Amino acid sequence: MLLSTPEDSLDLGRKLAAIVRPGDVIALSGPLGAGKTSIARGLLAALGLEEEAPSPSFAIVQSYEPPEVRLPVLHVDLYRIEDPDEAEELGLDDARANSLLIVEWPERLDEHWWRDALWLTLDVTPDGARALTAKVPAAWKDRWLLT
Repeated sequence: MLLSTPEDSLDLGRKLAAIVRPGDVIALSGPLGAGKTSIARGLLAALGLEEEAPSPSFAIVQSYEPPEVRLPVLHVDLYRIEDPDEAEELGLDDARANSLLIVEWPERLDEHWWRDALWLTLDVTPDGARALTAKVPAAWKDRWLLT
């Protein structure tokens, strides 16, 4: 899939909002500036967030709860995580049970953390568009909008 404009990234996030549920994990991978946060912002806006979602780069975890959004969401940015042991302190495993996890820079942790995640990878093309590839686990096969 090709995301030609930043609006396309926001639109993808909005479409994802229609199919997510508590317990889901969306892993967003790609270089700085590829549009990971734009997808998350579109998703959060479609879930009801009225203001623009901040990037969780410095906070690492930004949480949202109803009635601010339709379901509990943790927006996680692992860019600054240097040691996988640091992730234990974030409580991501516990949060998965009743929240949607949107995780930027998931490659900072071992793949076992994301075995059931919808893994979206963004690559910047020479013309500035974003090429999106998806790794779709069994839990998402009947919901993933591009199948």
